[in-house]
Parts: sequence; structure tokens; C-alpha cells
Amino acid sequence: FPSAFLITHQAPLSVILPVHDAEPWLDECLGSVLQQDFEGSMELSIFNDASKDKSMTIIEKWKKKLEDSGILVVIGGHDSPSPRGVGYSKNQAVAQSSGSHLCFLDADDVMMPQRVRLQHEAALRHPKSIIGCQVTREPPNSTERYTRWINQLAPDQLLTQVFTSNGPTVIMPTWFCSRAWFAHVGPFDEGGRGVPEDLLFFYEHLRKGGGVVRVDQSLLLYRYHPGAATHSVLETTIWAHRVCFLEEQALPHWATFTIWNAGRQGRRLYRSLTTGSQRKVAAFCDVDENKIRKGFYCYEDSQERPKPRIPVLHFRAARPPFVICVKLDLTGGVFEDNLRSLNLQEGRDFLHFS
Repeated sequence: FPSAFLITHQAPLSVILPVHDAEPWLDECLGSVLQQDFEGSMELSIFNDASKDKSMTIIEKWKKKLEDSGILVVIGGHDSPSPRGVGYSKNQAVAQSSGSHLCFLDADDVMMPQRVRLQHEAALRHPKSIIGCQVTREPPNSTERYTRWINQLAPDQLLTQVFTSNGPTVIMPTWFCSRAWFAHVGPFDEGGRGVPEDLLFFYEHLRKGGGVVRVDQSLLLYRYHPGAATHSVLETTIWAHRVCFLEEQALPHWATFTIWNAGRQGRRLYRSLTTGSQRKVAAFCDVDENKIRKGFYCYEDSQERPKPRIPVLHFRAARPPFVICVKLDLTGGVFEDNLRSLNLQEGRDFLHFS
């Protein structure tokens, strides 16, 4: 791992800020760094990834304000014709920084004044964990279900719901961790646009036994807008990574399992599995009488002969463990009530995949 990530003489804390064409938001973002109530020494490490707007002008203006208040500002970057991507920018910002702890910040977000202090306290208690926090979404009515999921996961669900389509159970713009742990897990994938570098890092963090902790206060204004980098990642790319991680981390522990949802998403998961994992699928389960009445799902594209015919059962007739391919919070509570009625333990008896 590059030695630049392990600098001997360390400031207590580095805020890591990749920047690419962030002119509309940078004043508010940099102002929130200045307003932190953290009493230790702090530096801001900015890496400018080929911005073509006035981002650098704004950064230079704020550099003096921040340094006058005692916050060291380290600026790196490049002016190539094309940006190198978020993963590369974060790695460069970390490499040029010196703090023993890293507070990740996106240029279009705003930190609450107590963010650094509270997450630093949590990181000292949990040195091998990624520390997140609750968020306030801007605009308030955007991604309501996703925002509820971010903010309301129970502590144990931060580890049991890592396979869902929502991605990391603490979102990347809220991450805070020790430099030593980052060096143990990282760096970020530098594949550029279309690569879910945060998800890949999160999976590697979990593989290495890392914990996940959330400070249960809203410490970040998390902005939603069409230009956000997350929109460049294809759903099919994320799906493939999720299936691989499910097969690597969960399915080896189960001799057989049931896919909860005999519809499109459940069948898609089945088809995406390796042949070995497909053979572990004991049944699909559902509440749809039409699917149950048919009695089975035949995988027509299988190379096996005879083609696999998987039973379709009512959920009460099916046996755990379950991989659940029903999206949460979309059935008016009916699915959640059905699941609760079985008195199962999340993580042991079922996992959410949708």
C-alpha cells in the first residue's frame, strides 16, 4: 500500500474533499468545515479533479478564511481534459493528508457543526469501524424511502442489510474512520465513472472484519441532484456485485434456502446465481395465488437436463432461511407483518436482498 497513506507526523484529523465542477455548492460546503465545533487540530485535504468551472477560485478564497481560523488546507489536483473519477480523487486527497482520522465529505453536501466532534468520539471507541450518521435530505421530499432506510436501520441491521440494493448501510458521504483502518482496507477502486467505488470499499471492509456504527443524529445535509456521481453507476453493475457478495458471504452458511418472491425479482436472482447456488434453492415463496397455483418455476434457459423445476409455495408453507426479494416499505406494511408473523431472526433466518 502506498506509504503516503501512513504519514508519521499526523494531525489529529483530516477532512477529505474530492472536487469536480462543484461551483454551485462549494461555498456552503466549505463554510460548514469552518463551523465545526471540534476542538482538536484539523486539516482540509482537497483534490480538484479537472474542474472546468470556478471551483478553484472558490477554494482559494476559502483557503485564507480556513487557515486564519487554524484549519490547515492542503490542495492537490490536475487539469487534464477529463476527470479521473471519485475513487482516484478520494485516494489522492487521503494520500496528501496527514490526519490520524479521515472524515469524508462530498462537495455538494453540508456538515452540521458537531459532525467531526461526534464521529471522532465514536471512531476512538470503534477503531476498526466505519462511522456514519443520520442525514437530512435536500430537497426534503427526494428519495423518501431511501432516506428512511438510512436513518432508521437498527444497529444490528447495519450488518444484516448489507446485501440490499440501497448499498452501504452507512452512506459514503457520512463515512469517518481511522487512517490505519483505511490503509488496511483500501484504497478505493479507481475505475472511474460507472464504478461503485464506495460499495466495493464497503464490501472489502466487511470481508476484513470491519464494524459499522452510526451516530444517531443528523450530522449531514445530503443533497440530491441529477449531476451526482452515483447516477453514473448502472443498476446492472451494482446487481452483479451484490449477487457475488451474497454468494461469497451468506450462501456458503446455508445448505438450502428459499427465495421470497416468485415474481420478476426473485426469478432474476435465481438466474443470476451460479449453478451451485441454484441447486441450494429449495423453493420460491409468495402470497400470489396464481403463482402458487402453478406450483413451480421452470428455468427454461438452464443447460441442465432435465431443466430445474423449483417449487412455488405460500410463505407459511416454506422453510427458512429466506433471501427476501421484496422491496421494503412498499406494501403498506403487509409484507412486514407477514415476515414478523414467522418470528424469524434477521441474519440467521433471513436476509434482505431487494
